[in-house]
Amino acid sequence: MSDVRLQKEAVLRVGEVSGVTGRRILVTVDRDKNLSELFYDGDLLRNIAVGSYIDIRKGFVSLIGKVDGENANPDFSRLEDPEPMVRGCRVLSISLVGFIDRKGHFFGGTKELPLVGNEAFLLTRDRVLQVHNLIAEDGIALHIATSEYEGYDIALPVDGLMNSHIAIFGNTGSGKSNTLATLYQHFVTELRAINAEAFNENCRIVVLDFNGEYAHTDCIASDKTVYNLSTRNDQGDKIPLSNAGLLDIEMLSIISDATEKTQKPFLRRALSQYERVMEGNDPTEHLRNMIRQQVTQILRMSDKVRADLLFDYLRQLLPEQDPAGNVVEIAMDLEWHNNTSQFRCGQHWLRDDPAAILNTVVYQHVANFAFADDIIEDFVAFSYVQLIYDVLANRAQNEHIAPVINKLRSKQKDIRKVFDPAIQGELFESNIIVVNLNDVNLEMKKTIPLLLCRRIYQEHKMLFQGKTLNLVIDEAHNILSTESSRETEGWKDYRLETFEEIIKEGRKFGVFVTIASQRPNDISATITSQAHNYFIHRLINQKDLQSIASAVSYIDELTEESIPTLPTGTCIFSGMAGQMPLKLNIKALEHHLQPKSTTLRFASLLSHDD
Repeated sequence: MSDVRLQKEAVLRVGEVSGVTGRRILVTVDRDKNLSELFYDGDLLRNIAVGSYIDIRKGFVSLIGKVDGENANPDFSRLEDPEPMVRGCRVLSISLVGFIDRKGHFFGGTKELPLVGNEAFLLTRDRVLQVHNLIAEDGIALHIATSEYEGYDIALPVDGLMNSHIAIFGNTGSGKSNTLATLYQHFVTELRAINAEAFNENCRIVVLDFNGEYAHTDCIASDKTVYNLSTRNDQGDKIPLSNAGLLDIEMLSIISDATEKTQKPFLRRALSQYERVMEGNDPTEHLRNMIRQQVTQILRMSDKVRADLLFDYLRQLLPEQDPAGNVVEIAMDLEWHNNTSQFRCGQHWLRDDPAAILNTVVYQHVANFAFADDIIEDFVAFSYVQLIYDVLANRAQNEHIAPVINKLRSKQKDIRKVFDPAIQGELFESNIIVVNLNDVNLEMKKTIPLLLCRRIYQEHKMLFQGKTLNLVIDEAHNILSTESSRETEGWKDYRLETFEEIIKEGRKFGVFVTIASQRPNDISATITSQAHNYFIHRLINQKDLQSIASAVSYIDELTEESIPTLPTGTCIFSGMAGQMPLKLNIKALEHHLQPKSTTLRFASLLSHDD
């Protein structure tokens, strides 16, 4: 060994292994290596300390360990020393995280244990970069972070990270939104730089933005399509959704919160009737004839209670006014005769004289029925027609079916404000879309993502041709929470099952989910545990920490204990894309690229001139 190399080894040596007990390694530090920093080849190296890495040489293999703690071993050989505990040798407690083979490649995990007497060395810059190298030889790198301890640039791989499910957790103000925006900003920039046309054609990104943080011009990408939805007024954007997209049994069940065994079969019958009628040459006249047939049956009934109920349905179905604008009461020329239990119109008993029914107000008013050119309103009309058929056939009861129709009607206005079935446009006007839900009411904030994600996922499965779909859900606890007092148990189960199916099965179809949340404990454990890679920012709540500990099994105890004290912008990256957990500083984006999540400062508010 050359003198130069011996000198370098002497500078980097920090001590030797003094104990191996199971997987616990003890390293005794040399007396002259207690400085905080060392100079080596022009680099300022931080000396060995808790949280840093150490290189233990065993033959031709370098065993890489992480310092979990240190103690002072008292030196009683110098009895005159008044502070033997302080003056004694430092003893480091090491846990092995991996090894570097002869070719210089780092592998996570434990291959073998060191021997007592093996020398321990500081990691040089090159050695640290070897340990932190996550990029394959032909891989694409995202240069978005630096190592928290050494301050070296760390590149994250596109393959292994962006083609996986990602979870980003952290309290508000911890840097969570910046991490998400930085990750996708660099992802889009890097892939477009390689082949913009192929990226735009084969890769799609959908961002569900609950607070309007990513909707401004330059965030993530400047050429993205933004849908600024609103349920407060009609001025918001509308998501193009074809009739087939909304008139789906599952979609209708979601909107109406239909029960599985009673209301959903009813919706299926109404939908089947809708499709059958609308396929004809003259759907309007076809439906009018159906209603006329029902009116004839109702006016010949002998059960007044059921007849009154069915007349209520007809009032909901038929227009309130005639073409001249006059209010029409459909039962104005009818009276019920209790002795004979039948309707009478003038001098005609309708059960015995069916021809007289043709002259009644209700029968003639059917001619004024017309479709509303609103997909939900038209389907509600078919629902009432189907309900009348069901009651006439004793198949359904009002108290079981009416709530599902009322639910459809109550959501009709909100759906019209955010979805436009008349538009036959393409949802993906560009390959990156942001759905801004900031101005949407709470109920629709749960409904819209479910409708949209289910539709996009089903279409992607059916038309999958080697393309990818990245589904980004910011503030994911809004729609992935396991507890909600505002919705029924059945609807909540369906909501969670839909997203759980996407995250469990989507990978094989090229669908990858990224979730960001400040409350991981509120999110379904199935979804949390299915993530492949985690960015964990500062978390304080004990339940959140417990959920992280149970979901992310490969975070060591020392790293886990540091989560509540992580500085803003610092996170723990752990998952399948890396060999071991890394503590990283995520680089901040330029101001005009950042999401709108910055905390307002009173000093800046008061600093402007009057």
